[in-house]
Amino acid sequence: MTWQEQLKAFVRTTEQLETFINLTAEERLALENQQTKWGTTPYFASLMERDNPNCPIRRQVVPSLQEQHNQFGRENYLLWKENRETDEVRPDSIARQYRDRVAFTVTQGCGIYCRHCFRKELVIDGDLQLDFNVDEGLAWLAEHAEVRDVLVTGGDPFLLADEQLDYLIRKLRELPHVEMIRFGSRTPIVLPQRIDAGLKKVLGGYHRTPLWLNTQCNHPNELTDASARAVLELLSCGVNVGNQAVLLKGINDDVTTFRALHQKLLQQRIRPYYLFYCEAAPGIDHFRTPVERGAELIRDALRGHTTGLAQPLYVVATNIGKIPLMPDYYQLGSDEAGHRLRNHRGQTTCLPRIPA
Repeated sequence: MTWQEQLKAFVRTTEQLETFINLTAEERLALENQQTKWGTTPYFASLMERDNPNCPIRRQVVPSLQEQHNQFGRENYLLWKENRETDEVRPDSIARQYRDRVAFTVTQGCGIYCRHCFRKELVIDGDLQLDFNVDEGLAWLAEHAEVRDVLVTGGDPFLLADEQLDYLIRKLRELPHVEMIRFGSRTPIVLPQRIDAGLKKVLGGYHRTPLWLNTQCNHPNELTDASARAVLELLSCGVNVGNQAVLLKGINDDVTTFRALHQKLLQQRIRPYYLFYCEAAPGIDHFRTPVERGAELIRDALRGHTTGLAQPLYVVATNIGKIPLMPDYYQLGSDEAGHRLRNHRGQTTCLPRIPA
């Protein structure tokens, strides 16, 4: 199938879903009683395990009754997180946590409606209504010369037609103060067919303002020959690809899976960038781990066990930006003689103290 045919055949009904998996009674009840948007591409649905309700891909796709429970999710989370209730006048398409960087939301459509989505109130539930007018966002950016870095997001911006993406990229590149353009897209993972000749023509070539792409892959089973080819196609037209995984309970919060994920990402030429702690969006408590778990996994699964290229930065996203969540496991202490250090095997060494 082409990417357009994948979207036409989007799996969004129980009947379609049952061609890929055998639903449990609980899954069927959740589907019958939820009013939120859900679904994914036939390609990604085909990766689900037919008779395993704990399948890590299946749990990201199929609604759960647990979404009705909300102890730790913050009410009006997206308004808080994206600083939408401030004195600064911005179009709905512009979210801001930093002076020189903004998120430019250009669509609400996705190739998968992730059950753990931090934009759940907007993209999944539909409780929040915003107007993502691209030209209004471009006009705002033209008036704000302090913005040097634009993250184009959604939804998934790569679901826009080639002509729309070409227009968006050209207009951003016309702004002399914009030094880089980043895209957030899961299409290399959930819709690798999107990385076709038409898109490569839009993205390719030498330009003063480079393009970067960060995708989201949360489990090694999401990485296939199709995703590997899609990433290679992106790299061949000058677009570097990174990964922003989300730490998800029961999906990637064990040492074996976590290590396999990050090693396989590198095998497919995807550089691990961030590991996000599951955000405070409502209705996703069942995906949350203790905060310490991400740092423990980086220590126990990656450090000393694989190349440093595989080690993401563990952060939580907040209304004041991303905050690292890594404690210092490796410095045992220091005194006048020097610093005592420990490696992943428990071996110790000393680093001399250098006078200021």
